[in-house]
Amino acid sequence: MCGYVYILGSLGAGGPRTYVGWTNNLDARLAAHNSGRGAKSTRGRTWTLLYGERFATRNAAMSREWHLKRDRKFRKLVLSEFVET
Repeated sequence: MCGYVYILGSLGAGGPRTYVGWTNNLDARLAAHNSGRGAKSTRGRTWTLLYGERFATRNAAMSREWHLKRDRKFRKLVLSEFVET
């Protein structure tokens, strides 16, 4: 079973934000975040997929998620490209 790691971006009243997560189904997960059924911290915003990676296993995706959550420099770079467009 494969897994995906993703970075979402949102431009809301509180300023631009990112969210990092992992899933088995990227499209369904993005729809869940945008419908308010995703993580509590993503509710009330409209999210756009900024970045995604595919992995062969769930464990590999979860490991990469852990690293991306701590890599603020990379997240800021991805977000800056989103804000400029």
